[in-house]
Amino acid sequence: MSLKQTLMLLLLVVATGAIAQSSMKVANYAYGQPGTDTYEEFSFWANNGKRTTISYTYGKDRKETTLQFAGQSRLDKKAGFTVQFPNQYTLQIIPVGNKIEVMDRQKKYRKTFHWQYEGPVNGIGTFCTVCAEDEKEAMRLLQTYYLK
Repeated sequence: MSLKQTLMLLLLVVATGAIAQSSMKVANYAYGQPGTDTYEEFSFWANNGKRTTISYTYGKDRKETTLQFAGQSRLDKKAGFTVQFPNQYTLQIIPVGNKIEVMDRQKKYRKTFHWQYEGPVNGIGTFCTVCAEDEKEAMRLLQTYYLK
């Protein structure tokens, strides 16, 4: 293979990877402060025009578990969707403005999660290319892939 062909192939591989990566998005919502025992985070992923993974991270040590999408739901006449933990416990995710209300059906667990910025702070850190850029984009991701 000539140098020109090798460079063209490399360029194609890089471009294909960039296109594939650009179709993957995540909306992160958090409650509490990272690094504390009360911290909680939900990450809602979409790839290639479909919802994919939902992860729940919690606590000071950032323990993580994967949740299942359990369908659309309504709670208190508000549209939302249900997520299910591996132990079958379910929570309702209800968008309210640019935040999400997360609660169980008995309303023993009820918290408001805010969009979480992932990227450099004061020029320190790395930029998250797949993360929703702001709270509006994060809510569009939920509306598009989890509420339809």
